Amino acid sequence: MKNRTRTLYTLTSSQKMMIFVLSMSLYGLSNMFTELIPELRLGPVELSVEYFAFIPLTLCILFHPLYAAVGAALGEIIFGELMLGQFGGLGELEKFLTFSLAMYIAGRMVRNPLSRMQVGIAAMTGVVLHQLCSSLIDIGKVWIGVEEFEAVPGLAESVVIVEGVGFLNDVLFSGILFALLPTLYLVPRLYGKIEPLLGIRPRDRSTRYEGAGVLTPKIVTLGLALALAAFGAELLSETDWNIGEWESGWAGQSGAVWISIGAAAAVAAGTVLLLRLKRARSSRTGADTEGMPYAR
Repeated sequence: MKNRTRTLYTLTSSQKMMIFVLSMSLYGLSNMFTELIPELRLGPVELSVEYFAFIPLTLCILFHPLYAAVGAALGEIIFGELMLGQFGGLGELEKFLTFSLAMYIAGRMVRNPLSRMQVGIAAMTGVVLHQLCSSLIDIGKVWIGVEEFEAVPGLAESVVIVEGVGFLNDVLFSGILFALLPTLYLVPRLYGKIEPLLGIRPRDRSTRYEGAGVLTPKIVTLGLALALAAFGAELLSETDWNIGEWESGWAGQSGAVWISIGAAAAVAAGTVLLLRLKRARSSRTGADTEGMPYAR
């Protein structure tokens, strides 16, 4: 049996920060555009574009998933909430935890970014995990009694039907059109082109993250703990203990959306420009990523 040496995927502090900021700004910018897309309501069921999940999925697959996932989740809070003059308090913690956990697991699943099967399975797994956690939390709130919701008068169980339809809409519509297909297209085309901008050699099958794999006791335990924490935060958000809830005078105004779009675009453009300048400087000094570890 062949013994393959596997390289531990490590990053410098500046590279971690660049991945974090790039993911935060790009996903925050995309969230603002989803605000401009009209929603279609059929009774209690809402059909809409949930998110452009291909952005964090692509970055989580190409780079270290932890920093890309947390950056994207924070970007949604900064540009999708605070810049619009509102903040949901503990309710935002549920979104942050479930989304970052789902994107992180999706990124960890891919060992070879050039494998379309691995990329496709990871993309759909990330969307399904996130939507499943959100749906179960919403159902749990109604059944426990902290939130009232009866699509059919006198039948609290109808929330399962409504949440189930919403889950299928988000997975089959947003999941396929705005997660699976774009991720399958972007990952192979960006692989080997975007990593050198940060001075990172593209990872391959010989690269490993900390830990042995996705379904390790440590990751499973951490995932369950975060899911329970998200559920607890969402329950508290429906009570008087919703700490940090805030709304400004400009919340809901159309101008706030465009200001947030401009801010996210400026951060994203500045990050890309900095990466290009860094790459140009490396080219002039003759430095490259060949023969280097994955971070240095």
